[in-house]
Amino acid sequence: MTETAVYAAGGVVWRVVDDKLRVLLIHRTKYRDVTLPKGKVDPGEMLAETAVREIHEETGIRVALGVPVGVSRYRLPSKRTKIVHYWAAEATDDAIRASEFVPNREIAAIEWVTPKKAIARLSYPVDVEIIENFLRLVDEGVLRTFPIVALRHAKALPREEWEGKDAARPLTPRGRKQARAIVGPLRAFGVRRIVSSPATRCVKTVAPLAEALGRKVDTTKLISQDAWERGASDARTIIGERVRARKPAVLCSHGPVLPDILSELALATGTLRGSYLGSASALETGAFSVVHLSVANPGSGIVTIETHEPKV
Repeated sequence: MTETAVYAAGGVVWRVVDDKLRVLLIHRTKYRDVTLPKGKVDPGEMLAETAVREIHEETGIRVALGVPVGVSRYRLPSKRTKIVHYWAAEATDDAIRASEFVPNREIAAIEWVTPKKAIARLSYPVDVEIIENFLRLVDEGVLRTFPIVALRHAKALPREEWEGKDAARPLTPRGRKQARAIVGPLRAFGVRRIVSSPATRCVKTVAPLAEALGRKVDTTKLISQDAWERGASDARTIIGERVRARKPAVLCSHGPVLPDILSELALATGTLRGSYLGSASALETGAFSVVHLSVANPGSGIVTIETHEPKV
């Protein structure tokens, strides 16, 4: 991120009513315009958590993020550039029923419309472009997706500074901060299942997430570094289970194991392998790649991959 830019995030919130697709527009009080829900990044936030927070604040609807649908850039009156990242986000019936939205000083109204009407009503061309990107997902039949997240453990004490077993290496103070920082973004993608290498540095990385979700961590040696070094790791089995389940999950593992995890995700979904897999698996500590797959047909291939790094 550059210092001169203003970063924000939001979403194309969608639902299906009587077999017809609707998207959510907001009518802003102050600007008297029609736009998509979005807002500026708060200090310390990652973009994904900004998106779900802003969508909830502006519409009252809690969502989990789906596929990214584009980035808009435009010049502000201050001459700074505003950069807004958008995701598709399904509004479930339960989330809509739980919404406590009332017109306020910021948002005068929210409106569910067809994508065609949205294009006609939106006040800004940059928002129209985002809807057009969203419609490409609709045309491809991959709107409803689920994520499998490949997470590298947070910063751990180096081997040369640790006298015990490698699997018992603890997180550093920075690593503990990273573990807390990724809770919000992982929740933003709707992660519910947590699978981890049994190494201390992996289990401690996902412990804050498990606590926030009230879920236990499922540990497996099949994605541990010890097993990988012995030639006994088996990412294929774990990936197969997660793809068949079609539920949001995070897999916390190690730098050397991550390429196998991404490669097996490609193989399990019939996706052509390429250099993008190397980029998605070459993660810094505490970083993660979100692999989006079609709920209806995971075998149709990886829809997209996005990578995120904590700001600590």
